[in-house]
Amino acid sequence: MTTATTRTTWRRLKKNKGALIGIAIIALAILVAVFAYLIAPDGSPNANRMVVEIGGQRPGYSQLFLQLPRARKVRSAGFFNRLFAGDEDKYQYIPITNYQQQGDSLIIQKYIDEGLTERVALPISQTRWQEGAAKGDFKVVTKKFHLGTDKYGRDILSRLLVGVRVSLGVGLVTVLISLSIGVMLGAMAGYFRGRTDDIIMWFINVIWSIPTLLLVFAITLVLGKGFWQVFIAIGLTMWVSVARIIRGQVLSVRELEYVEAAKALGYSHTRIVLRHVLPNVMGPVMVVAASNFASAIVIEAGLSFLGVGVQPPQPSWGLMIKENYNFIITHNPMLALAPGFAIMLLVLAFNMLGNGLRDALQVKE
Repeated sequence: MTTATTRTTWRRLKKNKGALIGIAIIALAILVAVFAYLIAPDGSPNANRMVVEIGGQRPGYSQLFLQLPRARKVRSAGFFNRLFAGDEDKYQYIPITNYQQQGDSLIIQKYIDEGLTERVALPISQTRWQEGAAKGDFKVVTKKFHLGTDKYGRDILSRLLVGVRVSLGVGLVTVLISLSIGVMLGAMAGYFRGRTDDIIMWFINVIWSIPTLLLVFAITLVLGKGFWQVFIAIGLTMWVSVARIIRGQVLSVRELEYVEAAKALGYSHTRIVLRHVLPNVMGPVMVVAASNFASAIVIEAGLSFLGVGVQPPQPSWGLMIKENYNFIITHNPMLALAPGFAIMLLVLAFNMLGNGLRDALQVKE
């Protein structure tokens, strides 16, 4: 697209309030994904701090903890390591209900379960423990879990924030793979037509006839379970719609005068396609890319829920629903509803952006 076309598209897009709201939500999600470990209450790798005694607690739950230094010394991670992978906990967290110091011992009531505690005496020196102090071997702190804890006692809010990375990552990788394959095959089919078009369309129809989830299952079983495998598997199943759209657009554009002029000047087919055809058919592709981004998030969540997507302990919104869905019919449904609402909000944002792009680019369906 030319600079003038881009400016016109942006002016139209700014008039669409739904698209602007979608852009704002997506921008916020990107910021959260980048700084997740810095803003999450649990900044440990994968937000995987387990305190099983407080599992399944409601939103707003507060608990008193005794921090004990780990047996081995844990080095502090550098800023960039902490930004990308989190910082390993230097303490173990023991939930307590109350404590008191008696001579050289710290007497605690260790929290075991609702209404059940255990009295424990820890030998310490008075100079090595201070309540809430930054230094010393022992430290007592109060932590609040704004969205509650899962069945393993992990902070739901922290895992929700870190899980944004998986959802945005799968959408980005899926769109890149689907655009790369779809644009190439669609452009070849539409530009060369004839036998090339017949072969590519036959292949597209075969892939189109296979249910998406079934194809993803097959690819996942071949590539194995894991973080990158599920990204690639979803990407390899979503290029078909891009290819069909590109083919239709190229079929109409290849007959225009400027393409015929480029052929008369002796330009190569590669140059004509890359520099004269594709830049003028990318509007619909941008719309379908936004739609594919939203679809990829939903598919990844479904695969993780079924156990063939992202594997624990890495936080994924679909995996969080799987781990906590039994709480929906019991006393604490928010543990499963929170990641469900997050999926819904992010998918809605990309759909609103796609609708805004469709109107701004005046794409006909």
